[in-house]
Amino acid sequence: MAVAAKDGWEAVTTQWTVQEMVMGWIPGSIGEMFKPMIILGALFLIAIGIASWRIILSFIIGMAVTGLIFNAIPQGEEITNYFIAVPWYYHFIIGSALFAMAFMATDPVTATQTNTGKWIYGFFIGVVGMIVRVINPAYPEGWMLAILFMNTFAPLIDHMVISRNIKKRMAHATN
Repeated sequence: MAVAAKDGWEAVTTQWTVQEMVMGWIPGSIGEMFKPMIILGALFLIAIGIASWRIILSFIIGMAVTGLIFNAIPQGEEITNYFIAVPWYYHFIIGSALFAMAFMATDPVTATQTNTGKWIYGFFIGVVGMIVRVINPAYPEGWMLAILFMNTFAPLIDHMVISRNIKKRMAHATN
């Protein structure tokens, strides 16, 4: 990620192939390296009911939408932030995005409890994490910050979802 921030995505792909990034044959933290095992771990946690597939899928959607928005920003002759030019889909295989998605964002204690809340919670973790990753060159991995930030809003999200459901039911009950 430091190479991408300093010299752009082309510098990364000249040093490492996509297969090397997916298989974890590049420098980085030990837990974020072997992407197929992270995906298998996520599927296992979903299968045994610990992780929510709604949080994982909405996290992916939030990351993709934010990455597409960043990729749509026109780059002039003088690029000041190379992370904006990194193709959105490569953000999934560099750094700890998959690890954060599979094992940190899906914590059943601190995440939202309502199904609609899980969609909102996961989506905004993807959005906030991508914003921190791309905009702030001093903090290229914004996932833990995004997760902690959204953990503080989890009770509020659940409260708003439940309040909306109560209002809808009350409207049907009085008619």
